[in-house]
Amino acid sequence: MKSAIQFALLGLVLVIVAMVSALTAMRFAIHGQVVEVPALVGLTPAEAEKKVAGVGLQISIERQYYSPQIAEGKIMSQLPVPGTKVRRGWQVRVAESLGPIRVSIPDVTGQSEHAAELNIRRRGLDVASMASVQSAGLPADQVLAQSPTANATQVVAPKISLLITAAAEPQAFVMPSFVGQPLGSASRTLQDAGFRLGNVNLAALAPAPEGDAANPANPENPVAPPVTPPQPGPASIIVAQSPAAGQKILAGAVINFEVR
Repeated sequence: MKSAIQFALLGLVLVIVAMVSALTAMRFAIHGQVVEVPALVGLTPAEAEKKVAGVGLQISIERQYYSPQIAEGKIMSQLPVPGTKVRRGWQVRVAESLGPIRVSIPDVTGQSEHAAELNIRRRGLDVASMASVQSAGLPADQVLAQSPTANATQVVAPKISLLITAAAEPQAFVMPSFVGQPLGSASRTLQDAGFRLGNVNLAALAPAPEGDAANPANPENPVAPPVTPPQPGPASIIVAQSPAAGQKILAGAVINFEVR
């Protein structure tokens, strides 16, 4: 009886040991299949494939993108990210760089500022800066020069600087005095200098003395007929002007006079 009990206990111990051994072996087997994803960014596809194969993984190039930071033909992104723990045989998806975008610079000289900016931005480029300069004989708001120059190639996503023509500022003068001069000679002087004659008005006449006023009740002093005021003429003398003498005026300004 005692031998039977001992034999049963021994069998139970052997069963427990077998179960523990099986669980331990299973655990090692499972953990032996888990690996860490290596860093692949910056490697060529061949280098990346060799690196993942060393830890029992696979690689798949799924996309290609332009990148100004990653050289052409190098891995620019990956999924899962480096350090992620995955099982052996897992597939790491990567994107390959096509390098920076290389463009041909458009010729925008002679175009307006607005048209040039639209032409540049349609090509995925940017305007770096704009400067203006006055240029005789050229209309305003026109591209005079650009940098980089037109049709330059192998330029990596550039920003183009433009030089735009600006309208010339009108010439400034100091207003002379025409008071006391005949209207005709002053008008010729203004026209020769590029100015325009504006309004010419008669200066107000002083009222007549009371003793000279007509008295309807006195037949010896009959009512005087209305007098038509004289009209300004070339011989009229200038007594006032606008703008006043000494003021700053621009070429083409309008000058007004009062004459007698």
